[in-house]
Amino acid sequence: MLAPWSRKEFEEKLKEKGRGYHIYHPLHVLMYEGKLTKEQIQAWVMNRFYYQIGIPQKDGAILSNCPDKEVRKQWIVRIIDHDGDDEVGAEGGIEAWIKLGLAVGLARDDIVSLKHVSPGVKFAVDAYINFCRQRPWQESVCSSLTELFAPHIHQQRISTWPDLYPWIDESGLIYFKKRLTEARRDVEQGLD
Repeated sequence: MLAPWSRKEFEEKLKEKGRGYHIYHPLHVLMYEGKLTKEQIQAWVMNRFYYQIGIPQKDGAILSNCPDKEVRKQWIVRIIDHDGDDEVGAEGGIEAWIKLGLAVGLARDDIVSLKHVSPGVKFAVDAYINFCRQRPWQESVCSSLTELFAPHIHQQRISTWPDLYPWIDESGLIYFKKRLTEARRDVEQGLD
């Protein structure tokens, strides 16, 4: 029988998976080279919005399957991060993503109506949420560890988009700025 990996070995195995992360998809390569058109960036923002609204649903599914009160108390902050907290006036990631959409020239209705979201994106996001509903909470937590790669990606967008896509209003980059610290915290929590 094989011995379990140490935490360090586990983290290294996860980092190796980064080679297959979506940032290496041809669309993302073009994005980071500044070669996407305004319409392509807008389509990406509208499609990615469906994922954004799915994140708190995914996290709710994880919570519903988790019997550990301490884990639930830590994990619930992820829902608030995306949905916001009206009591303290904290805007969530979903609203910040809508502002990114406005910054790339979309109307709010174009984003929130979901009428421009491709069927493939809907299928993939819905499958992710269903996975988290149906699988043990630990497996669902592992599916969230793609956040290991997120801070680098967010920083790259913050650093390069103003030069590569000067037509994007920089105020729309708040989502990426906000997620820099949240994603780092989420990675540590998920790894724990």
